[in-house]
Amino acid sequence: MDNHFKRLKDTEGLDALIESYAGRPLVIFKHSLTCPISSAAYDQMEQYEGSVALIEIQNARALSGAIASRFGVMHESPQVIVLRKGQVFWNASHFTITADAVAKAVREAGEAP
Repeated sequence: MDNHFKRLKDTEGLDALIESYAGRPLVIFKHSLTCPISSAAYDQMEQYEGSVALIEIQNARALSGAIASRFGVMHESPQVIVLRKGQVFWNASHFTITADAVAKAVREAGEAP
């Protein structure tokens, strides 16, 4: 696994990461270890050059559900959520997950007031 992925397994880890990214966009990638569509999205996220908080659904179901509830984004897998100042700025799922789309969303989140 590339070093730009940081595995998250619990809400405490997510909270700490959100706090450490206070002024920067945070990319969260929900990934299923058994889904071929998620595998294609994973390949795209490997091409993305920034840091990625990786949630492997099978290993962190409670965290995945907590994210859906906390941020009001219906759970999907694969799914990318870009947070800005702890709030959802952008999200995508399935085949709309591309390295370019994520990079664009992160740039826009970084430029937003």
